[in-house]
Formats: sequence, structure tokens, C-alpha cells
Amino acid sequence: MDLTEGVGESSSPPRSFGSFNNYDVRNDVYNRLVESRHLQALTQPDFREQLDAHFNRLPASYGLDVNMDRVEDVLIHQKLLTLAKDPEKRPVYHTRFLESISTGTDDDEDEQFTSNVSTSRLSCNEINEVAAQPHDRTRNCAVDFEPCSRLGDLNLDVRKNAKDVDERDVLESFPRRQDISHMLTHEVIFSSIDKPKLLSQLSALLSDIGLNIREAHVFSTTDGYSLDVFVVDGWPVEDTDGLNEAIEKAIARSEGSWSRSSHSHSSGVKAIVAQEKPGSWEIDRRLLKIGERIASGSCGDLHRGIYLGQDVAVKILRSEHLNAALEDEFAQEVAILREVHHRNVVRFIGACTKSPHLCIVTEYMPGGSLYDYLHKSRNVLKLSELLKFAIHVCKGMEYLHRNDIIHRDLKTANLLMDTNNVVKVADFGVARFQTQGGVMTAETGTYRWMAPEVINHQPYDQKADVFSFAIVLWELVTAKVPYDTMTPLQAALGVRQGLRPELPTNAHPKLLELMQRCWDAVPSNRPAFSDIAVELESLAQEVQSQDNSEAANGT
Repeated sequence: MDLTEGVGESSSPPRSFGSFNNYDVRNDVYNRLVESRHLQALTQPDFREQLDAHFNRLPASYGLDVNMDRVEDVLIHQKLLTLAKDPEKRPVYHTRFLESISTGTDDDEDEQFTSNVSTSRLSCNEINEVAAQPHDRTRNCAVDFEPCSRLGDLNLDVRKNAKDVDERDVLESFPRRQDISHMLTHEVIFSSIDKPKLLSQLSALLSDIGLNIREAHVFSTTDGYSLDVFVVDGWPVEDTDGLNEAIEKAIARSEGSWSRSSHSHSSGVKAIVAQEKPGSWEIDRRLLKIGERIASGSCGDLHRGIYLGQDVAVKILRSEHLNAALEDEFAQEVAILREVHHRNVVRFIGACTKSPHLCIVTEYMPGGSLYDYLHKSRNVLKLSELLKFAIHVCKGMEYLHRNDIIHRDLKTANLLMDTNNVVKVADFGVARFQTQGGVMTAETGTYRWMAPEVINHQPYDQKADVFSFAIVLWELVTAKVPYDTMTPLQAALGVRQGLRPELPTNAHPKLLELMQRCWDAVPSNRPAFSDIAVELESLAQEVQSQDNSEAANGT
């Protein structure tokens, strides 16, 4: 599941505050452009109508974000959104120098400097946290998700040799006033097709050319485009020619990731599903009794239900949100679920594949998720129970990998328990069959559990799941949310720089050693799930023998 960022709202506090409404803002913008005798305002016959249409495409927060001392910005935004309609030009961008900030060393000035770093606000158009936890806007419609939070105080400077990075390094890594005498700030505006993870993709791009984000203002239009305004520092000169060249090169390096590449092969899967005769897994909707809603999201809902006398979980896609991409994702998930049969994988019962009434039916897991078990019920696991849960996860993941399936969103929210506390891997909304080439590049998953190669849009394989398992194992040991003092995006940026969760002091040394091998920055250094399972089972036997010995001795 993915964290969808910045859908329809500014990610920073408005640059100008007031009680005026959006109509007043556009009036003010229009009047100021006319008064300044702006050529476009004076010569374009339908200028006012086009201006209104521009504001109507964007959320109300956009009007509050307009800098009234620089109303011509609105025309720049309008032009960028127009240019973004051409797929050959996306993403389009505009840069300019903003200001040079004098820096000093006294405490008062330093406090003033840091207060200029805005705390950003990301809105989520994804599944709301109901009875679960930690998705994608149209791409993924599963039920658990990582809640949105703030994108503040970000330094995206990537360090080259960052083995020993801690949270303080990441949170306090803005350039110090005493390090430099002047801080140059620039504005970089992007426009492209709105898509999942666009904000993190743009953030990574700016990071790759050595820029630090001070503010991020993110808006989505009603017709599927994104307007992303960044205030950055780190470019050494006022002139933007070199900055434009650096951005152009960074875009070229990541060419292909700007389209919805994750859907490039899914239409084939959809066609395969459509060509095959539905088997016993095709469910007659009339026989499915839909019960209470367990959770709700932007593109679907999870309900408890009854099918042929058995308790089931029903994921229903909302018909009003259906589109080709979402139907492809649905077909991909059904295709994978039909192939998996294992004690530690949630059992697929069937699906309704007749559009627009699409739904997936799986066994109902009354024990809930491990996330709830750890963080809502606040259970602290005994070592024997912890090992049992971890082995269950390993067995399920070993089976999936053996069948060439990458889960891509392994986390405690997607690990469910039955009445006997048997843990099963669930939610295959972003899972994929391993490609023939053996690697993937599409960024997907949930930031706190995501492998660095996935965050970096580098090729990855099944070892990305092993990294996520390491974070799950840390969670089981500590009963804490990973990087709980950081926002999801801060955590992801930290992982890129070498950050890992702090090792607990009271954990079994063999678990700590395994954990560190599983989250190694080099994927090939991480063990396979088959080997992890052997190690954990050996440790479990060792612990059991020790417990039996202590019980026999009355200790």
C-alpha cells in the first residue's frame, strides 16, 4: 500500500492569511494584473474566464496560498498546467531565484532562520484509519494504511558514505548559520500528471542535485494534474541556467518513471483473466451477504460478510471510482490470489469480476492485524510468541517468493491473525509476479517499511521484501512504530541516507544480528526467507529447550 501524498491541498501553511474566500482572491488577482497593465490581461479577450477556470481546477487552499505581492505567479502556474498536457514535455518546470538570506552565528538569528522552515501538511486521498493502520490514489485500494502526517524540516541532501546515520542527523541536517554567510533560496515549480508518490519522486529528484526543501506547496487539479511548488536552498548561485540544466539531467536519468509504468503490463494480465473461463472462484454477488463496514478508503471499502455460510472479508471497489488503471490493478490482484494456497497466506475465496460490481472475497481474520495487536492492544510479545509470529511470516513469504511473487508492501498492518493466532500474509493490492528480468523499478509500498532501492527508484527484486521483514521483526521486538518521531517521508529520506531503527538493548543477540543482515543496504547481502526461517526455527528450539530446562529446575 502506498501513502498518497499531497492530494488537493497545500503542503505548507498559506503564504498569506485572511478571511477572504476564493472568489475574492481571484477578483484581487485579476484587478492587480489589470492595474499593472499585464499584457495578457489587457489583450486576451477571455482572460477573466480563463483565470476563473484556472482557480476552479484547483482546491480552495490554492487561492489562500497565492502571494498577492506576486500575482503573476498565477499565470506561470496556469502556463505550466497547460504545458503539462503534452506527454512529451512532462514534467514541465519553472525555476527562479528568490532571495539571499544573510546568516550569522548568534542564537536569535539562528532561531529566526529555523522558523522560516515551514511545517508542511500533506493531505491523504486514501483509506482512512478505522480499525487498522498504516495507499494509492487509484492504484491500490486495500484496507490498511500508514496515516498521513507532516513533511516538515526536511533536508534531502543525500550523503555518499552514510553508514552511521541516526534520527538526529536527519532532523538536524539543515546547513548551520555559522557554516555559511549567505543562504540562497530558489523556487522550483513542477507540473505533471498527478499520480501516486509524485511528491516523493520530485523530492528525490531535487535531492539528487543537492537541494534542500524548505517549503513544499502541493496541489491537485480536478482533471488529474499536479502543481508542486518547492522553495529550496543549496544551489550556490543566483543564476538559474545551471539549475535548469541540472533538473533536466535528473529528469533524463529517471526517464520512464514519470509515466504510470507500473501499469504497463497489467492490461495483459487483465486480458488473460478475461479470456479464461471463470472457475469456482467467480462469485455470484446475489449469494454474498454484505455486513458491517470494517474500513473505508478513497476507492473502496472493506466489509465483513457471509458467503455460503462462512465468514468472509469483502473488498468492494466503488463503481464511481472505477477506471482502466484501477480495473487493471484489480485483475492483477485476482490473478495472484488465485495462485496462492498456503497456511500462512490469507485464503482467497473468490471474486466478482463483472464490472462495475467488482469485489474480492477472502477468509475473515478475526484476530485482526499484527499492527493492531502491537500498537493498539499494546501487547508486548514474549520471545517464544515473537518467534512463532516471525516464523509464520517467513513461511508465507518463502512460499510467495518460491512462486515468483513479490509482495512489495510487507508490514504488520498486512499481517493478519486467525482465531488460533496463526499469522497470514494479506493484501496483494500491489503484489506482482516476478518479471522475467528479475527486477522492478516502480516505487510502491509504505515508507516506514520500504527498502532503500525502492525509495531510490532503482531496480529491485524479492530482497526488497526481506528489508521490509527486518522492519517487521524490529516492530515485533520493540512493540513500537518504526521511526515514530519522524514523518513517513522523513523516514524514507533517512533510509536513503543509511538510517535504520535504533537497535533495542534487551533483544536476543541472534535476532539483532539477523535484523541487521535483513536490512543491509546491499540487497544481495540480505538472506533469503528460506534461510531466515531455518535460523528462526533453530532459535525457537533453543529458547524452548531453555524454558523447559528452567521449568524442570523450578526457576
